[in-house]
Amino acid sequence: MPDSAHLPRIASVRTLIELRRQVAHLRKDGARLAFVPTMGALHEGHLDLVRHAKTLADKVVVSIFVNPLQFAPTEDLDRYPRNEAGDVALLEGVGCDLVYLPTPDVLYPEGFVSRIEMNGPALGLESDFRPHFFSGVATVVAKLFNQVRPDIAVFGEKDYQQLAVIRALVRDFDMAIDIIGLATVREADGLALSSRNAYLSPQERAIAPKLHQALQGVRSALLAGEDADAAIANASAFLQGAGFGQIDYIALRDAETLSDVRPNRPRRLLAALWLGKTRLIDNIAV
Repeated sequence: MPDSAHLPRIASVRTLIELRRQVAHLRKDGARLAFVPTMGALHEGHLDLVRHAKTLADKVVVSIFVNPLQFAPTEDLDRYPRNEAGDVALLEGVGCDLVYLPTPDVLYPEGFVSRIEMNGPALGLESDFRPHFFSGVATVVAKLFNQVRPDIAVFGEKDYQQLAVIRALVRDFDMAIDIIGLATVREADGLALSSRNAYLSPQERAIAPKLHQALQGVRSALLAGEDADAAIANASAFLQGAGFGQIDYIALRDAETLSDVRPNRPRRLLAALWLGKTRLIDNIAV
């Protein structure tokens, strides 16, 4: 891990005591505080969240923490992309006011025994394949919210089910935080920006945009009145023919609750599938 002295000149803290001291300073004169939690390996999608947060509040805090609670033993915790010094330099470039860089012992000190279990929008989809995931997400987000104590928190819609879970968490625990979802940022060819895109080989990267194309095709079919199951089956066949491997799900859900669709309600089309050794997720409104 780089020494703090070699990081760019932006306020950065690693301990809870330092965080609260800096947050109190940022909040002087009644300033409103926005928060953007991340796992680092920042890309333009993350920076877009920070830029938007700056339009909503006086000061912006960003956290960088690769949360072990949301990784299963077989997943990519150890190889998840990390570039702390580069991330902090990017945040300085978009005017972030404070970077929080906790280590696992700060979030989960010795004797930590609590976890949050979520139902509702956490059920199905990702949970069918990563049953540990939303408990880990809800626990770390609740911890971060209690530590930073923001007025606003900004998340990307690429992780749409995660966004729905966090909205439910904030509602159910009466947290006085406005949760803002921002549209997915994409490459010019439609691929949703993701830190895990770094895992793709050049050949896989050329194939990856077909996921977004397939979802757009399903949406067009649905809006034309075609049967949802048939449209999704066609998309699945197209993707596997294009070179994708296992399809974990392509599913149409109620856009708010992520339960089964109901008449006259907004809908969301969500997908997760494998391309080589990389798991890609995406979603679009219908």
